[in-house]
Amino acid sequence: MASPLWQTVLRFDPSKIAPEIAVRNTVGIVVPLVIGLALGNIPAGVVGSLGALNVCYSDSRDPYAARGRRMLLASLLVGVAVAVGALSAHYSATAVIAATLWAFAIGMIVVLGPKAGDLGAVTLVTLLIFTARNLTLTEALQSGAIAFCGGLIQTLLSVAFWPVKPYAPEHRIIARLYQDLAQISVSPAGSAAAPPATAAITEAQQALASLALNHSVESERLMFLLAQAERIRLSILTLRRLAHRLNRDAAGQQAAACIADVLMAAAETLRVIGQQPGSLHSVNEKVTAFHGLPPASGSTMLMALRRDALRHVDALAAQLRAAAAPKEHQRRATASPSRDPFSRLALVQANLTLKSTVFRHALRMAVCIGIGTTVGRSLGLQRSYWLPMTIAIVLKPDFTATFSRGILRIAGTFMGLVIATALFHILHTGPLTDILLVTTFALFGRWIGPANYGLFVSALSAIAVLYIAMGGSSPIDAIMARALNTALGGAIALLAYWIWPTWEHTQVNTLIADMLVAYRRYLAAIVTGPATAIAAERLPGRLARSNAAASVARLASEPGTRTFLKHQELANCLNSILVSSHSFARAAMALESAVGSTRPAALRQFGADADVTLGALAEAVRNSTAPPRDLPDLRQAWITMERSEPHTLVTTETDRIATSLNTLREQVSQLNRKR
Repeated sequence: MASPLWQTVLRFDPSKIAPEIAVRNTVGIVVPLVIGLALGNIPAGVVGSLGALNVCYSDSRDPYAARGRRMLLASLLVGVAVAVGALSAHYSATAVIAATLWAFAIGMIVVLGPKAGDLGAVTLVTLLIFTARNLTLTEALQSGAIAFCGGLIQTLLSVAFWPVKPYAPEHRIIARLYQDLAQISVSPAGSAAAPPATAAITEAQQALASLALNHSVESERLMFLLAQAERIRLSILTLRRLAHRLNRDAAGQQAAACIADVLMAAAETLRVIGQQPGSLHSVNEKVTAFHGLPPASGSTMLMALRRDALRHVDALAAQLRAAAAPKEHQRRATASPSRDPFSRLALVQANLTLKSTVFRHALRMAVCIGIGTTVGRSLGLQRSYWLPMTIAIVLKPDFTATFSRGILRIAGTFMGLVIATALFHILHTGPLTDILLVTTFALFGRWIGPANYGLFVSALSAIAVLYIAMGGSSPIDAIMARALNTALGGAIALLAYWIWPTWEHTQVNTLIADMLVAYRRYLAAIVTGPATAIAAERLPGRLARSNAAASVARLASEPGTRTFLKHQELANCLNSILVSSHSFARAAMALESAVGSTRPAALRQFGADADVTLGALAEAVRNSTAPPRDLPDLRQAWITMERSEPHTLVTTETDRIATSLNTLREQVSQLNRKR
């Protein structure tokens, strides 16, 4: 069986394939070449095409406004990078300084997220390419303007349908979200997994944040559907838990079957909501059938479960009615949080310390780019910019991404160079055939490339060879120069990471602790209210959970830095903590749907005890210490609450919360013994 690292290298992810993006990006890359050919200025066409190629990586299926802003910014930065790179090329010292400072800056903006990091990497690569072109001030500014225009063409193609279907991306995101809700209605995830539909909910919240200040009818409807999706998911998950508990008792199996029928009917309605108003006839029939069940008999617990189930069945039906209502009956339920640009600056400033993984990555990137640029220029290597460019692409903050990209970069480069050079010699008859070959490789790279980085690099290397050939240079010289520089650049990047690594086991504790802190805030909001406070804590909790899970997954891909057994034990212990945290999250979500407008005193006391426990566990994980011995007795707090409100859904879910937190307490103690 392949190791996790090789699984990453060989992974082919078809979910990342987006044909419509590939087609419009290919058109954007080719149009400047055609214009250059028509004007008799192929070199200018290549610069414009290069600008379009670099900007196309900022394209996506995001809403038009967010996508357009990002691509326009990318076009501007690429144009500036072209001009700065060309102006710094006059002297080796200025080229090294410019490349080093730019590398540090793009290393730091990784903290703002993967899209910001990708944009920074693209501009760094552009600057490095043009540090090899010694241009005058006028020529540098003209080249920057041409590259900007190439990016602008790509941007216009991406948002071309904005005036025709202004909310098409948002509709697609909402439709996917409701499809996911339909899926969890009929096939829920296991209890050890994270709450289902989390990725779709998070994507929708982030994508629709741009509608915060838009009060058009369509915007109101989309925000309303997003708010209802949150409530519908809670109702579905809660009804699933209630049905499971009812099914344990023979007297409750008929009610459990009725709940299953309601959820099946709900799935049918959810599949069409977001596309067009849906029919509620089937849902109404199943809800009526549930109301028509004979009165509950048997234990007090069974009757309490029936009451809770009835309340949530009615709530789900009401939520579906609201989501399927005509547009004019739907209004914004909650305001989206506005984005504060100063918070991003503060985030960057907070990471300006050697304790920060991002800062260490930025330093490592800057030093390696400076060394690579110096080596390439001092040795007089042909097309020496490929050396630092490889470093910029390969070097990432974590081990798995760096080494998998290094392997794929080197292998993909050689494959692309050989294929492109062979095709050039066989098919080359003039600029038109060269443009056709660029079209072919661009389409392949943007269509299939996102599924596997090695295939993407092969296509990109082929395009680079064709650009060089169209500029009048020999492809044979290009293949040898690129192969040598790619090998040297990859070696420097991998060696630097090996000398000064950022191992995942040094930062996974922080991310686990951040997740526990986010859960602490979420539970506190549920226990104390109001609803707006709960909504504000949902997204941070989801992001913290996904960051922690990704860190644990990366840890499994790293080589054991002590012994393999010790490394594996640590990974297993962290996975156990994640499983318990998923159990907590599911119980907290069900508790959110169970609490009413008033919180009993016993629940508030339980919440206070749980708050203290989560805070102590987060600090214990963060500092690699044992949890305090004098933590509140959650089981006793639950018993007190159960006596005041026996057999309600609130007591059921707080019971699960107490169990998961007590389990987490034991696992955190075990985690610190493994280190």
